[in-house]
Amino acid sequence: MSRQFAVPVAVTAAFVVALLFYFVLIGRAAIELIQDGRVVSVVLGIAILILPLVGVWIVYATLRAGLDHQRLARRIGEEGLDLDVSELPKRPSGRVDRAAADELFAQVKAEWETDPDNWRSSYRLARAYDYAGDRGRARDTMRRAVRLEKLERST
Repeated sequence: MSRQFAVPVAVTAAFVVALLFYFVLIGRAAIELIQDGRVVSVVLGIAILILPLVGVWIVYATLRAGLDHQRLARRIGEEGLDLDVSELPKRPSGRVDRAAADELFAQVKAEWETDPDNWRSSYRLARAYDYAGDRGRARDTMRRAVRLEKLERST
């Protein structure tokens, strides 16, 4: 694993371990409240027990999505289909200039419209949405790309 990826992986692992420790502590407190036997304690214990369960699900879903996105990014890179934004004008923050991002988006969307059921065009469209600042559509389109890529691998 390259150093470029080692630090984010280590930080992510540390956060997951910390969250799991927190979930265990919360779960223990919930079980103690349930074992107390009083109605209020039992109801509060059940409500508190739901928190770590939801937390575990969120951590799992987030990590799974991240790994899926990395797999698609790797495949796109291997196929040479990355969006090249190196020559586009940038803001002082480093983000692509809005007008350039909108122009890139229009170009990529036109490509996607010719082949909307191809995960590669959906991936590229998701990245174009991201550069254009539309995070919600970027996430939705990336989920579509992941589904299409999984379907391609299964056939």
